[in-house]
Amino acid sequence: MLRRLEILNRRLSETDAEDARILLYIAPDETERKYLTEDLGIDPHTLTSASDPDELGRVEFEPNHAAIIFKRPKQYCADDNFFFKISSVGIFLFRERLVFVVAEDNLRFEGKHFQQINSLEELLLKAVFRCIWHFEEHLKVFNMIAEELEHKVNLSMENKHLLHMFTLEKSLVYYLNAISSNGRVIDKLKTFATRFRFTSEDVEFLDDLTIENSQCHEMATTYSQVLASLVGARVSVVSNNLNVLMKRLMIVTIGLMLPTAVFSIFGMNVKLPINETSGAFGFWLIIVLAILSGASVFAMVRWKKF
Repeated sequence: MLRRLEILNRRLSETDAEDARILLYIAPDETERKYLTEDLGIDPHTLTSASDPDELGRVEFEPNHAAIIFKRPKQYCADDNFFFKISSVGIFLFRERLVFVVAEDNLRFEGKHFQQINSLEELLLKAVFRCIWHFEEHLKVFNMIAEELEHKVNLSMENKHLLHMFTLEKSLVYYLNAISSNGRVIDKLKTFATRFRFTSEDVEFLDDLTIENSQCHEMATTYSQVLASLVGARVSVVSNNLNVLMKRLMIVTIGLMLPTAVFSIFGMNVKLPINETSGAFGFWLIIVLAILSGASVFAMVRWKKF
């Protein structure tokens, strides 16, 4: 799918013009890929990398354009089951054209940063900022989910919530790799600022992007370390909860064994002394003995504070 955009009055607007300077390709089909590779001269391998979630971020220079592969979080859905995935964004900067290639419709040009756009180069940097901001928002969600799972693990002995925490920890590892890869891309953009025709304001914005991405990486590192510690601690908590349950079941079992023994003794089909001495009170005597035997066990438990 193709969306054409243009900068009008310093804002992005949808357009149907064939000569639009900004093109957004969403999961391009064969016809669109042929146009991108043959007419625009984009390298087929680089174009494939724009849709590959496992591809690392990089910057490449071709004779008529610069190619940037940048990482961003993939849109989360319930079927992912607490696994947050990574997607790639391909950005191809020509002298008079800017082309975005994504695998799914998750690239948005919204917010205050897209209200004042002066050039294609500035739009490129703001699209990069949007990806970093998206990572930060996902990390906040990570923290909320981790706290909720921590509470559930403390109250449950099931492995389900613990496995979800393992999945979150795995997702954070991928996020850290992606954010580190983005940091290298930003550094390379700063190194080749003149080749990208960045203005002094663009270079200042690049410095802000460096700081923002570093803070995002530190946030992800902190959450990863905390979550790894929590997972190890919660494994011990689940094991301890199971031990406590087994101890309680053992106490209940012993408490029921003694009354059962009393009933078994007096239920034997042999002549017992109580048959001759207790008379009609024999039944109630056996009941009282059974109750006292069970109560003695629970009294011992409370005394010893098991």
